[in-house]
Amino acid sequence: MDYSFFEKKAQQLREEMFEVTVKAKTGHLTSSLSCTDILTALFYGGILRYDPKAPDWEGRDYFILSKAQASPILYEVLADTGYFPKEDLNGFAQAGGKMGVHLQSSVPGSEILAGSLACGFGIAAGLALALKKNRENNMVFALLGDGECYEGAVWETAAFAAHNRLHNLVSIVDRNYICATHFIEDELSLEPIEDKWRAFGFEVKRVDGHSFPELFAALANVRSRRSTKPLVIIADTVKGKGIPMISDQPLWHGITVTDESDIAQARKELYNK
Repeated sequence: MDYSFFEKKAQQLREEMFEVTVKAKTGHLTSSLSCTDILTALFYGGILRYDPKAPDWEGRDYFILSKAQASPILYEVLADTGYFPKEDLNGFAQAGGKMGVHLQSSVPGSEILAGSLACGFGIAAGLALALKKNRENNMVFALLGDGECYEGAVWETAAFAAHNRLHNLVSIVDRNYICATHFIEDELSLEPIEDKWRAFGFEVKRVDGHSFPELFAALANVRSRRSTKPLVIIADTVKGKGIPMISDQPLWHGITVTDESDIAQARKELYNK
């Protein structure tokens, strides 16, 4: 497979999403940059089944952004794939706009309203169980943050999913190693994170979350897995990927670049100019 399309698409999405947050003067920029490649693989790589012209199509797969603070990149992807005009992104975090700083279910293609961590994962498991009981072929994909894995509700949901053999649930952990104010391994270590998920009954894969060959290898044949276990993919990423000045810096969590000199520097780094 030629991965150049996905590399170019991810770069485009990062650039356009960055400008949306700069215009709004708010938005979880670093959280969005870390998972851009993951969303690119899912939405542009033939993994997710969806129809932008029919957001409520019954045959669709469900993408649940449990790390709902990364709404800017999902909004960008939904606009780019045709769920709504890109001009609507000008309303992000603006009075009268439909797109809040955290995920809004009023946005076409967004399945949930979310903000509190771990809520989305529970919804994803519930959807997967309902689809399984109804013998539907839809898949459910849930994207979690690694800081979100501090929440007890994540592990309650993991136990629930494994108990119910939700093989139609694919969870991806954006392992960027930073939560709201600290480095995760310093605050409360999650390692060995793979062993934790296995102990709860999941099939576990670990990849470089910025490598399209590794992402696609992990996602290959997810519809025809022989295992009855739910699948979790631990995707190691860089928080703020693409803009070195804000990458791996905990205190850049939850904000965007607003100072004019910082904006200029960030553009220079992001656009490689």
